[in-house]
Amino acid sequence: MPSFGGAEKCPRCQKSVYFAEEVRALGKKWHKMCLKCSSCNKMLDSTNCNDHDEDIFCTACHRKHFGPKGYGFAGGSSGLSMDTGKRNELTRDNVSSYDKAQSGVAIGASGDNKNGFGSTDRCPRCGHAVYMAEKVIGGGQSYHKACFRCGNCKKGLDSTTIAVHEGEIYCRGCYSKNFGPKGFGFGAALQHTE
Repeated sequence: MPSFGGAEKCPRCQKSVYFAEEVRALGKKWHKMCLKCSSCNKMLDSTNCNDHDEDIFCTACHRKHFGPKGYGFAGGSSGLSMDTGKRNELTRDNVSSYDKAQSGVAIGASGDNKNGFGSTDRCPRCGHAVYMAEKVIGGGQSYHKACFRCGNCKKGLDSTTIAVHEGEIYCRGCYSKNFGPKGFGFGAALQHTE
């Protein structure tokens, strides 16, 4: 449906979409900021955009609201939906007790796995569960890759630059400066007084 000047109208805001601002999905042109899930407001692209009754949804919300229901559909732990629709928020409230029992390993056999869903380690820096794909081990503890930083200067660390002091990790430079030996011959500059 071209409008004045040949520009199509955005299905969400009904304003003209010009070439420089267009995003294509579902055979239509959208403004980039208009192409978001109607349920959780997650930004979408052509690969994760689903439509239903003239509205668009991310794949997770589309499945949750309009996907098949009943026995045989998502019966095991693979079908557990902990997505609340809010960014970075998970819950077990919408998981049935049957599904919790069937997925004992995935969410903790007793249902009270305080380290997270299937995780055994907590990051000492942020306190969240550390999963295998994001795990870095240093100083005898498991960290997220993003949390594996010097406690003083925040520089990223690796196994060759880490130094531990009282449970906190530091780069070698900050460790030497703050906890290393002090005095003449240990990095202190000579002071000339005349």
